[in-house]
Amino acid sequence: MAAATKTDAATFEVVKNSLYAVAAEMKVVLAKTAYSPILKAAGDYSCGVFDDRGEMVAQGPDLPIHLGSMPDAVRAVVRAWEEIEPGDVFVHNDPYFGGSHLPDVNVVSPAFVDGALLGFCCVRAHWPDIGSATPGSYGAVTDIYGEGLRLPPVRIHRGGVVNRDVEDMIFANVRTPDERRGDLRAQIAANRRASERLAALAGKYGAGTLRRIMQEVMDYSEAMMRTLLRDIPDGEGAFEDFCDGDGIAGSHQDETFDIRLRIIKQGDGVRVDFEGSDPQVAGPMNAPLSVTASGVFAALKMVIDSAGVVPPNSGAWRPVKVLAPEGSVVNAQYPAPVVYANHEMSHRICDMVFGALAVLVPDRVMACSQGTSAVLTLGGTDYRTGERYVSYETIKGGFGARPDRDGISAVASGISNTMNTPVELIEMSFPVRVESYELRPDSGGAGRWRGGLGTRRTWRILERDAHAAVCCERTKSPPFGIEGGAAGAPARISVVDPDGTERLLNSKGSFEAPAGALVVFDVPGSGGYGPPAERDPARLREDLADGYVTPEGARRDYDAAALDALSGTRPGARLSVRAPELSAAPAVPSADPHRP
Repeated sequence: MAAATKTDAATFEVVKNSLYAVAAEMKVVLAKTAYSPILKAAGDYSCGVFDDRGEMVAQGPDLPIHLGSMPDAVRAVVRAWEEIEPGDVFVHNDPYFGGSHLPDVNVVSPAFVDGALLGFCCVRAHWPDIGSATPGSYGAVTDIYGEGLRLPPVRIHRGGVVNRDVEDMIFANVRTPDERRGDLRAQIAANRRASERLAALAGKYGAGTLRRIMQEVMDYSEAMMRTLLRDIPDGEGAFEDFCDGDGIAGSHQDETFDIRLRIIKQGDGVRVDFEGSDPQVAGPMNAPLSVTASGVFAALKMVIDSAGVVPPNSGAWRPVKVLAPEGSVVNAQYPAPVVYANHEMSHRICDMVFGALAVLVPDRVMACSQGTSAVLTLGGTDYRTGERYVSYETIKGGFGARPDRDGISAVASGISNTMNTPVELIEMSFPVRVESYELRPDSGGAGRWRGGLGTRRTWRILERDAHAAVCCERTKSPPFGIEGGAAGAPARISVVDPDGTERLLNSKGSFEAPAGALVVFDVPGSGGYGPPAERDPARLREDLADGYVTPEGARRDYDAAALDALSGTRPGARLSVRAPELSAAPAVPSADPHRP
């Protein structure tokens, strides 16, 4: 149980908010100084302040996916290096040393004042390329050695002096070294700003007082989480789902695999057990335990603390225990490949936690969102400059319907918090033309509250062939509904060659996109909440007017409500169409009905 606060309330509140302001300022510095569009525009990074043991004290308003694994990353540095001095900078990305996947590069710096270690600052940022055979480092490989440059915790600056040997090794193994160098320096700059702010706080309140308040902030989060947990009824909820596959074709033909979880809530604690999940797979859909925990923590935080009053830090997760069999897809063991799993498995686990908690608190959960980061990477030589390029995009889809409102369309969801990358920036930076970015009608699951719509994004490859890769989920398992809501539309990816021939792509893996070809990515919608028959006809009329739902979709999915809405849009019209019987998704659906 958390210890009582020792600092007076006013000082505690001021310092606590100052620590979170430090993490938020790191985000601003990084966004203003980073080079790659995925960082400076989309915001695929997280910033945090940590104590001298590597425990997270404050995370910025960044990505929930990093909540569980960033402390493991900083603790790995603490364990690896006994002698740490002012001006040091460490870098690492090893998933088996607390990282997530190789493209997520952690830059960790200590913060000192008058020779005393206050703690650490860390920026985890997605690098669009970290080596491997595929531009963007998103190939379907069978061990971690094929995923790119893997860095254990190494010192890249010592006492403020750059270690050129380490820098040269890193930049010799990536396709766009100048851009990577710029992103690395942006991460270091964000850490330096945080170190300055922490030193100023220590100068005002004393180093010992600041370190004590860091512990009290984590104790405060723990106490608040336990208090909120007591308001949730005790009980158990279970959920199972299946993933599309691991991207490895062959004798198993990229088979689906299962994840099972059980949540036991008792008193002021929660246990999440993944017993029964499938063994780790050949391809890179294996999640280290810290990645699995991130998906769990993100969902629990949203459900337990819907008002967002609990500061996110290591203390908030003390009431939560995550158990998973070693060697399973949710607790993979070295050297299993993991590059897809970082986000795809975190998405899946987050959505499954919502599904399991629907039994206990149906008024606090939402239906399944798009359930994928929907990644497309493109690489080659830019005909405009003759230089190599790597483009990395995560495409936005549907946000699940809630107990009291519709889902949101074309936004990041669940464990993600990245922004839409502007079309203008993509076309300026890379030799492609974005020919459409539009909502997909009828892609939001029907329900009392409709799921958010997915999107379609198409890229024209200009002048020269591109080597590309895709990574997504929910092509075979559509985003499920809750409390009788229907599933959202699944994903679909294809290439239309210059002669008009369409090639349907697997959900994961690399492919060639010739000059003049179109890459077409249909990103999933999201599930609906509640029976579609309970949809307010006035809302359905608005959906029809806005083009979110087509007349055909309304007749198919909403039955009598659809007829009322359609007749309301065309006074005097007589509709003799009979809608087919609904097949609403159960609250805890079995994976079997959707299997190919």
